[in-house]
Amino acid sequence: MKFPIALAVLSLASGLAAADVYKCVETDPNTGEQKVTYTNDRRTRGCERLSTDLPVSSVPGRSDARATTPSSAPKVSNDVQQQRDDTRRQILEAELRDEEGALEAARKVLAEQEAVRYGNERNYQNKLDRLKPFQDKVEQHERNVEALKKEMSNL
Repeated sequence: MKFPIALAVLSLASGLAAADVYKCVETDPNTGEQKVTYTNDRRTRGCERLSTDLPVSSVPGRSDARATTPSSAPKVSNDVQQQRDDTRRQILEAELRDEEGALEAARKVLAEQEAVRYGNERNYQNKLDRLKPFQDKVEQHERNVEALKKEMSNL
C-alpha cells in the first residue's frame, strides 16, 4: 500500500504503533522529476527502510467521503430548471440540424470529388491523398452529430 507524502508525514508524526516503513524515490524517465512514496511493503524494490524508532500508524479514510451540497448553495426552482432544460434542448436541436446539414453537404462534396479523376492521378495513392481532407471533413461532422445526439439523450 503506497501513501502520498503528506499522509506519510502525518502518519509518522501522529502514529502510535511501531511498524516498518520504507521510503521509495522514483525518477520519472520523461520529466526527470522525483516522486517520493512511503510503503509498508518490504517486497518493494529500491526502497530504503526508515528507522523503526519512530511510532507509525495509518490514518483511516472517511467512510462518508461523498460530496455534499452546502446549505448556502443557491437553489433553483423546478420551473426555472425546466425552462433551462427546454432552452438547452432547443439549442442542441438547432445545432444538430445545422451539423446534419453540414454533414450532408460534406458527403455531397466528397461524392463529387470521388467522381473526378485528374491526369496526375495515374497512381491511385495520389487520388486517395487528394480525397483525404474531404473524408476527414465527413468523419468530423459524423462525430459531431453523434456527440450532439448523445448529449440530447442525457437530457
